[in-house]
Amino acid sequence: MTAALTTSTVALGPQWLNPEYLLSSFGGFALFALCFIIFAECGLLVGFFLPGDSLLFTAGLFVATGALDYPLWLVCVLVTVCAMVGNVVGYYIGLRAGPALFNKPESKIFKKEYVEKTEGFFEKYGARAIVMARFVPIVRTFITAMAGVGRMDARKYFTYSAIGGIAWAAGLTVLGYFLGQIEFVRKNIEMMLILIVLISVVPIIIEFIKAKREKKSLVQQEADDITQVLPRVDTSSEATQVFPKVDHDR
Repeated sequence: MTAALTTSTVALGPQWLNPEYLLSSFGGFALFALCFIIFAECGLLVGFFLPGDSLLFTAGLFVATGALDYPLWLVCVLVTVCAMVGNVVGYYIGLRAGPALFNKPESKIFKKEYVEKTEGFFEKYGARAIVMARFVPIVRTFITAMAGVGRMDARKYFTYSAIGGIAWAAGLTVLGYFLGQIEFVRKNIEMMLILIVLISVVPIIIEFIKAKREKKSLVQQEADDITQVLPRVDTSSEATQVFPKVDHDR
């Protein structure tokens, strides 16, 4: 590896999670390691902590500099396939293991009501959620299993999962490849990786703000619906009856 590819790992967490360190450590098996990590993050629940975004970007950059001696098209195809296969595995993990986990009435975590909420979520946001989740760390790992638990339509799920997989896996790799040919990027890899991570959480922030606004609007609408304007009661003399005084001495 060249000196230009050596950066500090302080801002990116432990050294073994640093994308450059991961790819450099495996030497000739770097491509295999890359594919396995992408598969694990997309399909195995234990892979939620893996640096998928920055790893793909770094892989593209390594291809551009020759540190990863494979053609760009091959790397893009392999990581995209691994991302898709990972989503398939994650979906069926949720589909098969979900009922066993959520049907335990004594469980305080895996409740049946969570499944019902998940079904409703995918009914409303399904396609958009699957595509956008690809670019959100941690979410892209768990949403695959939750799609299975929620029994999202398989054909719909796999279609949009493929779209998201291509845009995410191949897209970030190609982005890293072309930006990796820029000297400033090569000399400031850590800054670029941090920027990639920050950008990846933008979609979830936007969705959170939209959901909060929709909820506020719904609450206001319900308040308006249940609010009744009562007519003013006329207490004038016409509505007042004067009863004569009764003389009890008679």
